[in-house]
Amino acid sequence: MSVLEEWLEAACGELGLERGDIDRDLVLDLARDVAHGVARPGAPLTAYLLGLAVGRGAPARDAAARLTELAEGWRPPEPAPPADPASAAPAAAAAPVLDEA
Repeated sequence: MSVLEEWLEAACGELGLERGDIDRDLVLDLARDVAHGVARPGAPLTAYLLGLAVGRGAPARDAAARLTELAEGWRPPEPAPPADPASAAPAAAAAPVLDEA
C-alpha cells in the first residue's frame, strides 16, 4: 500500500468516511486541472469546494466535471487600463492671485 493510500485510509477513518466512497483520481485530476489552468493555490480550495458541493448532495462526477470545464476555459479578467491623466479629476484650483495695485 502506498503512503497516499495509507493516508487516505487513516483520514477516512478519522472522519468516519468509507474509503470506497472517495474517488481519489477524480479529486487529484480536478486539482491538477485547477493548478495548471488557474493557479496552484486554487487546487486545494477547489477540492474543498467540491467536497462542500458533494456534502450538499451534488454528484461528485458532475460537480468535478463542471469545475474542470471552468478551469480549462479559465481566462483571468483583463486588468483595467491605467487611468488616463487627462480624464482624472482636476487638481484643486490654485488660489487666485490678487493684484496689489
